[in-house]
Amino acid sequence: MDNSYLSLEGKVALVTGGSRGIGKEIALTFADAGADLAISGRKLQDLEKVANEIRKLGKRCLPVSAHARKVEELKHLVDQVVETFGRIDILVNNAATNPAMGPIVETDEKIYDHIMETNLKGYFMMSKFAGAIMVKQKSGNIINISSAGGVSPAEGLGPYCISKAGINMLTKALALELGSYNIRVNAIAPRIVKTSFSEALWTNEALMKKELELVPLKRVASPEEIARTALYLASTASNYMTGHVVVLNGGAFF
Repeated sequence: MDNSYLSLEGKVALVTGGSRGIGKEIALTFADAGADLAISGRKLQDLEKVANEIRKLGKRCLPVSAHARKVEELKHLVDQVVETFGRIDILVNNAATNPAMGPIVETDEKIYDHIMETNLKGYFMMSKFAGAIMVKQKSGNIINISSAGGVSPAEGLGPYCISKAGINMLTKALALELGSYNIRVNAIAPRIVKTSFSEALWTNEALMKKELELVPLKRVASPEEIARTALYLASTASNYMTGHVVVLNGGAFF
């Protein structure tokens, strides 16, 4: 069977938060599909390990240290990718944070600002910088890693859910503005994914007992499942799809 519609051969992809978890798996999946990669994160040493895995797949990889809350570093990141590869075909906004759990009325302002600046403003600025390159190219693809919590709220994760709801609207607004430039913008909104980022959730037996009662598939998602959805959105298999938030929640309705 011809599956060339899933090929990313000749494409350049930039994945933020690419040193671990969902971001790492997306980067490796894209490389396996033929793309050259740029990956970013705070720790260059961790990025280099992933870059070496990508190079073993026969693809080029540029690891760049960049903090999601430092706008000048995000601009430098995009500039470096263009300088190295000459273009950006795919941007995956994945770098995120959630430093606290608890009621909104007890949330410190600094915690709120930290979450919003990382999760929402970080995605906004990366989309602005990379989107400008894509407009000049008259082609591109932006994939935002959101959360099912941005569609339906999760108790104790208010600010995080609010930031992800903002990402969902950012996705739709960008799709509206950039469609005429042949740029597609979609989001993936998983429920719980088995990564170190969400370890506090999937290792909590009481929480997981309640969670699996709500999820018909009776398990949490794997990073590979998120990455393969990202590959679908990045490839020509989804060419007429833009402005969508793909919710991966194992069948849960809330």
